[in-house]
Amino acid sequence: MREKELRELLADMSLEEKIGQMVQVVGGLFAEDATITGPMQEMGFTQELMGQVGSVLGTFGADTVKEIQRKYMEKQPHHIPLLFMLDVINGFRTVFPIPLGQGATFEPELSEKCAQAAAKESAASGVHVTFAPMTDLVRDARWGRVMESTGEDPYLNSLFCAAMVRGFQGDDLSAKGNIAACVKHFAGYGGATAGRDYNTVELSDHTLREFYLPSYKAGIDAGAALVMTSFNTLGGIPSTGNKYLMRDVLRDEFEFDGVLISDWAAIEEMIYHGYCADGREAAKRAAAAGVDIDMMTGCYAKNLCALVRDGEIPEEAVDEAVYRILELKNRLGLFEHPYKDADGELEREVILCDAHRRLAREAAVKSFVLLKNEGALPLEKDRKTAFIGPYTDNRNLMGSWSIIGKPEDVGTLREAVAERFGAGVQADGGSRYGRGALGQERFASDAQAEGQDALADGTISFHAGSPVLGNSMKVEGFLGSAEEPCSDAEAEAMLAEAVAAAKEAEQVVLALGEHYLQSGEAKSSGIISLPEIQLRLFREVCAVNDNVTVVLFSGRPLDLREISQKAKAILEVWWPGTEGAAAIADVLYGASSPSGKLPMSFPYCVGQAPVHYNEYSTGRPHHPGADKDFFRSRYLDIPNKPLYPFGYGLTYTSFSVSPVKLDRGEMTRDGQITARVTVKNTGSRPGTETIQLYLHDIAASVVRPVRELKGFRKVELQPGEEREIGFTITDKELVFLTENGRWESEAGEFEVFIGSDSMTENAARFRLL
Repeated sequence: MREKELRELLADMSLEEKIGQMVQVVGGLFAEDATITGPMQEMGFTQELMGQVGSVLGTFGADTVKEIQRKYMEKQPHHIPLLFMLDVINGFRTVFPIPLGQGATFEPELSEKCAQAAAKESAASGVHVTFAPMTDLVRDARWGRVMESTGEDPYLNSLFCAAMVRGFQGDDLSAKGNIAACVKHFAGYGGATAGRDYNTVELSDHTLREFYLPSYKAGIDAGAALVMTSFNTLGGIPSTGNKYLMRDVLRDEFEFDGVLISDWAAIEEMIYHGYCADGREAAKRAAAAGVDIDMMTGCYAKNLCALVRDGEIPEEAVDEAVYRILELKNRLGLFEHPYKDADGELEREVILCDAHRRLAREAAVKSFVLLKNEGALPLEKDRKTAFIGPYTDNRNLMGSWSIIGKPEDVGTLREAVAERFGAGVQADGGSRYGRGALGQERFASDAQAEGQDALADGTISFHAGSPVLGNSMKVEGFLGSAEEPCSDAEAEAMLAEAVAAAKEAEQVVLALGEHYLQSGEAKSSGIISLPEIQLRLFREVCAVNDNVTVVLFSGRPLDLREISQKAKAILEVWWPGTEGAAAIADVLYGASSPSGKLPMSFPYCVGQAPVHYNEYSTGRPHHPGADKDFFRSRYLDIPNKPLYPFGYGLTYTSFSVSPVKLDRGEMTRDGQITARVTVKNTGSRPGTETIQLYLHDIAASVVRPVRELKGFRKVELQPGEEREIGFTITDKELVFLTENGRWESEAGEFEVFIGSDSMTENAARFRLL
């Protein structure tokens, strides 16, 4: 439809019809047996409105979507199609690693491919819009939603946000297999005070603009069709009603002309913030701020018409919002093809296809971060091995926001090892088999049974060892069949069995971690360590075997002090997705090598949170072992530095990085400097290293971070092979928000750091003239 036709359509719509386009409801209200109850009517959700709402939340499936769309368009006064929106965070039915894990790949182009695959599956199921990517900057591991971000660095987050937007949307939203992306949560949601979800955010305007806003802008610049408001207050004003944030910054400065949608019930929640007296005032403030769609409250439905007729909201403001919604529908091609890609046959063809599974495995392998390795990995196939712990036989490896993924699509670590390496692991002594996770004595499938037979004369044994959560937490109604509650006696028996197996083994793999529902939305935690029952298992296993590898499942950085002290190896695998178990087996046995780097610092303990590598210098910096006096910015009882810093990650080989060489010592603002290092594989195995470039502005009108990531290169080298890596530094890498409130560079001296993580001291200096 051409712009002229869209304008004519808008002009012909009644005010009630236009308001309907600004309301989003859940798909369940369109079910055959759905009725508009008293509470729904009180919210303004009348039968008349249901024939005019503009979008639907949470409904998918080609046949379901087509049926709802058909019936709706028959009744809609202008036959305007619905938009169907869904949280497709890290995959649809094929689930990729959680976004924090994807950040660990340091490979945005890989996430772009994952988003493309997710879009194809979603589109075939009738989805038009995904509420992703979440690009909130995260520095506090207590906040459960760190799992949805790609980490603590604005540069890395910006690259990933833009890549995911391109992956979801492609070059043409109307093209087959593309869906609209929604950048969220605008703005500063990741800065929640004390890491408590939905809490207030207290950021200076400088910190907001320099650290938190860049990644949102990167997604907008990449063409994101939608932006979502955040739940939090910023400067004392809820974002959903923040006219300065949404009009001045988002619309004017960032030049965003797409659809702005509230988060779930965020307009109504301005009442509970104490910012609005009632739903009428909340609707007025949200509309004034430019929020186009009210997600699942009755504030717009019940109040906007009256606000317009009473002259409190100009109808032009409504027209502006509705036109953006109609324009999005037009960009998706829905006026000509209201079902777009919804196709049952295509669903069966594309969902969980081999190509998507291969991509999921590649992404999982590249997301794993080897935190420690004292010769324990890769595992030796001819040594007696015990796999112990609650994640040896667990299919819930997808993360809490993988709402479409199904456990039955996911293999277990036990199955993956048996299938891929069991036949090659033969030695004297038979295998012993534990009862699996939480007392499950039978294998879940014929494939598992075959795996058991293949290992019958081998050296691998599997043991649960302990409940997933034990006495630390109960998640009623969510635990799958492999996570049944067990008695204290059963837990003690499993523990004894696991310890006995560890004592007999030559190498032990402990598969430990959070429950997948312990991270995600509303999953803030003041204690970010493994459940005590798992720590007990770890201690007792380590007491009888000193060759222990921990495979760690988590959606956030954890306090790993005790694990790090005692384990020989630690492999962080996040929530790896559909092909996670196969990827883990490949890495454990050396078929693939880990190459991930931490996108978020792992604190020494929770007392450091929030902790991040790019902190500001203080007037009394702490230099361990070199302080001249006691009065320094430090803790009395713990170190300042995290246990594992941003950018850190080992491989199965070793690398050396030569001193930094600059091709000149000075540069002008229209010039450039090339910084070079030579990277050499000094080990005995092939491997991939991510070489990282950090800059430090030594003296400026505003205090600068001690270092900032400005570039990285992934280099794959054979043993003994070396390669020169060059980084070009221009004025673009040197600009910052100066005391004048402008993005610009300032003359002076700069440090260039190049190495394997954010703590590298391999540096050189140059001067900007």
